Amino acid sequence: MSFALGFEPPSASSPGPSAGSGATMENLEKQLICPVCMELFSKPVVLLPCQHNLCRKCASDIFQSANPQWQSRSSSSITAIGGRFRCPSCRHEVVLDRHGIYGLQRNLLVENIIDIYRQQESSRLVNIKSEKQQQHLKCEEHEEEKINIYCLSCQTPTCSMCKVFGQHKDCEVAPLSSVYLTQKKELSDGIAILVASNNHVQGVISQMEDICHTRRDKGRKATRHNK
Repeated sequence: MSFALGFEPPSASSPGPSAGSGATMENLEKQLICPVCMELFSKPVVLLPCQHNLCRKCASDIFQSANPQWQSRSSSSITAIGGRFRCPSCRHEVVLDRHGIYGLQRNLLVENIIDIYRQQESSRLVNIKSEKQQQHLKCEEHEEEKINIYCLSCQTPTCSMCKVFGQHKDCEVAPLSSVYLTQKKELSDGIAILVASNNHVQGVISQMEDICHTRRDKGRKATRHNK
C-alpha cells in the first residue's frame, strides 16, 4: 500500500466526491418514487402483468376510484373482493384475485433498496458537511496536522504524522478520499445487485402467473369437455 505523505484532501472550492454522488442519488431516487403520490414508495406492491410498482395505499385509492361500488363506508381501507383497474404508468389492465388489493405481492426488494437509499443519502449529507468542515479538522495528537488519511487496521481517520511517528506507524493506511470513494462504490454496487435481483424475481413471478393461468384454463376446458 503506497502512502503519500503530502496528500491533501479536496479543498472546499474544488468539486469533492459528493458532487458525483449527489447526481447518482438523485437518479436512484427517481426510480423509487411512486407515480401517484410522488413520494418514496411505502409498502410497494407489484402490478401484474406490467410489473410496475405502486404504494399499496395508492393502489387501493386507484382501485376504489375505478370501482366505486367496492368502497366501504365504514373504513378508508379496501374491502373489495376481486376487481380490476389500470396501471397509472402504462395503462395496462390489472386484474385482482379474490384477495383484492391485498392479493398484490409486496415488493420487499424495493423496500430494502429504499432502506439502503435512505442510509446512503443520510451518509452523503454527513459527508458533504464533513467536506465543508474538513479544512478545520485537526489531529488531536498533532494539532497542526490535518486529518487526511484513514487507518485501515484501526478503521479510523488520522494524520500523516501519526502514520510516520505515532500510534499508526505499523498500520496499513490509505488516503481518506480514496476510502470514501471505495465505500461509496460498494454501497452503489450493493444497490445495483438488489435491483437486478428484483427484476429477476419479478420475471419469475410473471412466468409463474402465466403458467397458473394456462393450467387453470386447461382445467376449465377439461371440465367442460367431461360434462
